Amino acid sequence: MLYPRQPAPSRLPAMVEVGRMLKRRFRNIVTYLRHRITNAASESLNAKIQWVKYTARGFRNQQNFINAIYFHCGGLNLAP
Repeated sequence: MLYPRQPAPSRLPAMVEVGRMLKRRFRNIVTYLRHRITNAASESLNAKIQWVKYTARGFRNQQNFINAIYFHCGGLNLAP
């Protein structure tokens, strides 16, 4: 993969850091621009699972934990 042209050199520490970050993340940025996919949905689901785990303060067994995840993250409409 080709990198873009080198920008004009800067002595500002903040700009040097931004330039390094862009160089490190160049492939990730290009991938996002091509596919428009992020991991935000999986991060959100993981946060919700961690919340279920935290609020329960432990489960008697693994199946109860799995059931709680399905209950809170399954999107079921339980209203009659």
